[in-house]
Amino acid sequence: MTVKGVDVSSYQSSSFSTKDLDFAIVKATEGTSYLNPRMKAQASHARDAGLVVGFYHFLRPGSVKDQAKYFVEKATERAGDPLFADWEDADVSCAAKDDFLAEVQRLRGTDHRVGLYCNRDFWLNRDTTSEAGDALWIADYVTAGKPRIKAAWKFHQYTDSPLDTNVGRFADAAALRSWAEGGGGKSLGALADEGFQVSGAED
Repeated sequence: MTVKGVDVSSYQSSSFSTKDLDFAIVKATEGTSYLNPRMKAQASHARDAGLVVGFYHFLRPGSVKDQAKYFVEKATERAGDPLFADWEDADVSCAAKDDFLAEVQRLRGTDHRVGLYCNRDFWLNRDTTSEAGDALWIADYVTAGKPRIKAAWKFHQYTDSPLDTNVGRFADAAALRSWAEGGGGKSLGALADEGFQVSGAED
């Protein structure tokens, strides 16, 4: 059994179809200055439909610590939202990817899983450490649930038409939600005390 979901960015509507979906992963940030203007609306739309919501950051060259801080400040809306690094810029090294994941894991709020998104080429030919945090989310446009890699994966993006569509390796939506809420790290309040402007820290 698998669960099904989509990933969306500012290119998609804030009212994308949620029919037959279990999760949605929303682009939050890119580099240290870009914020998806539709992030909050897209996340709210998905939550209203009962979906598990996650966020991703598009990695760019530059300070990964600054990027991680920016991502955590903008995307840790509530506990249980998985956070992903989107690694597809050829100028971002494997070491930088690993450092970003480690920094987000250090900074994440309570119950935030941290994972890696990349395509099959990056995973097989650019990655040298197999570091993917709590979850590998692999893009390979083949039969859903059958990406052509040997590594363990949690999510598989198998098509980009009409939306980026994914399956998750979970028995059902309840299992996905249980996994998402099973992370660990600093509390949102602790992050706020350290000077991070974390939305939801007051909840």
